[in-house]
Amino acid sequence: MEKQQLKKLIDVAAGRVPADIVLKNCKVVDVYNGCIVEGDIAICEDLIAGVGTYEGIRVIDARGQYAAPGYIDSHIHIESSYVSPEELGRLIVPHGTTTIIADPHEIANVCGLRGIDYMIEASKGTALDIQMMLPSCVPATPFEHSGAVIDAEAMKAPIASGNILGVGEFMNFPGLIGGHDEALDKIMVAKEYGKVIDGHSPGVFGNALNAYAAARIHTDHECDTVEEMHERIARGIYVLLRQGSACHNLRPLIKGLTPQNSRRCLLCADDCQPKTILSEGHLDNHLRICVEEGIDPIIALQMASLNAAECFGLDDRGAIAPGLRADIVLLDNLKDFNAGRVFIAGQEVAEGGHYALPIEKHDIATTKGSFHVKDFSVEKLRLPIHSEKAHLINILPGGVVTSKQVATIKRDANNEFVYDSEVDIVKVAVVERHQNTGNVAVALLKGYGITEGAVALSVAHDSHNIIVVGVNDEDMACAVEELIKQDGGIILVNKGEVIESMPMPIGGLMSDQSGEWVDEKLTRIHKIAHEVLHISEDVEPVMTLCFMSLAVIPEIKLTDMGLFDVKQFAFIPIEA
Repeated sequence: MEKQQLKKLIDVAAGRVPADIVLKNCKVVDVYNGCIVEGDIAICEDLIAGVGTYEGIRVIDARGQYAAPGYIDSHIHIESSYVSPEELGRLIVPHGTTTIIADPHEIANVCGLRGIDYMIEASKGTALDIQMMLPSCVPATPFEHSGAVIDAEAMKAPIASGNILGVGEFMNFPGLIGGHDEALDKIMVAKEYGKVIDGHSPGVFGNALNAYAAARIHTDHECDTVEEMHERIARGIYVLLRQGSACHNLRPLIKGLTPQNSRRCLLCADDCQPKTILSEGHLDNHLRICVEEGIDPIIALQMASLNAAECFGLDDRGAIAPGLRADIVLLDNLKDFNAGRVFIAGQEVAEGGHYALPIEKHDIATTKGSFHVKDFSVEKLRLPIHSEKAHLINILPGGVVTSKQVATIKRDANNEFVYDSEVDIVKVAVVERHQNTGNVAVALLKGYGITEGAVALSVAHDSHNIIVVGVNDEDMACAVEELIKQDGGIILVNKGEVIESMPMPIGGLMSDQSGEWVDEKLTRIHKIAHEVLHISEDVEPVMTLCFMSLAVIPEIKLTDMGLFDVKQFAFIPIEA
């Protein structure tokens, strides 16, 4: 801030000169004292000058609406929305979200630092303030091939660039807890530059959690139970209450919220598709859920603003007070949280649910052409099993966590798996797409329900190789080959023909189209997946499949290197 800007701000605050904008007759949510204050809000350029009685060059009569601080999503992967950063901003800003803490580890696993650079540049094309974290686990584990490796040395340049808020979720919790050098080196880079470190520690308790917290891991969004939540808060870790398209932990965890611990809790989406945003909203939906569950609306708003700002060291926002960024949401009431008007850094950016600014999209050329698949053929999908019993990946309700099961399976004379239409067990394969390794790993999946054709995706957390599931090798191979031709995305095949598809040219992870277009495509994909391929109605066909390769979420997953037991943190044979 220049001296003249400071003088103007002080003059406006003192009432000596008119404000640039005055929001008249507001019920201001004071998240510091936990109360409502009636008054005007004076805005000077991009900052709040004060709350009181003011006159301005432009006056907006709030007519008794509530004025709340702009919402801060404390952890989100933009790539999982399947749209570009600019488009995500257009979708969520009208819901009152003014800042997001974004972890671009999806595109980093495909394109490396080049992908992170794209995300930073593309983020400049939206009013939404996108605070970028530096992915800590590229690849997420050493048990798969990704498109890049970002080690401790490679982290230093971007983290020193001024474009990085902190270090993204530290998914290699076994490495950190075990004191492995590679993990410790990354932690030391964060400490050297004074950066916060996001956490990721599902199912970690006791001394192991003490070891994880001792590294000053700052947050965790992977709590499933109140016990996990309380264990982390007790160790100084902020808990992010997650409500997205894939995971719905908010309602269960709210039961563990108390007046004593609420200031250590934040709100996040993690993964949020356009369908969820267009039908339910963003953090405004989190706030509605909180109030439905009996949480005081001001406490809910603290979790959506002040708590997040304090957690991440964003001391220029998170409340409506003099000298802070003018990130403000006008609301009719504190029950529905429908945003009437949204201001970011003093600029009105949304009104009546509509984004008010033009969209400026960044060139995606640096993220295209991310498929390097060697010698793929239908023969690589064969699955010999030298036992009548085999390990299965069993999908559990919710579609992210799986269980390890054993089943008797049908085989031919060559001991190769044979699909039985009477049994819900099918092949699933991961095809390496980054380094021309030629790797294709095949396993068995239960609970997906498919009885016709095949589905292939280039979104397969976290290394984003190709994942394909189907009832016969020919349709599976066709789906993989067509996916490569269209530069990634989603493919549905039946009887050797593509019956629906959605290209995702930004790293094979994101569309370059609008959120509404993506929503319409996904709606049609889901409809065909259920009605033609007969995937179970209680299974989300895309989101469920894309998590079957995530080797940091229990209990058993498939990477391009084989069948992986997350609890053992080791590969296991298909034979049981």
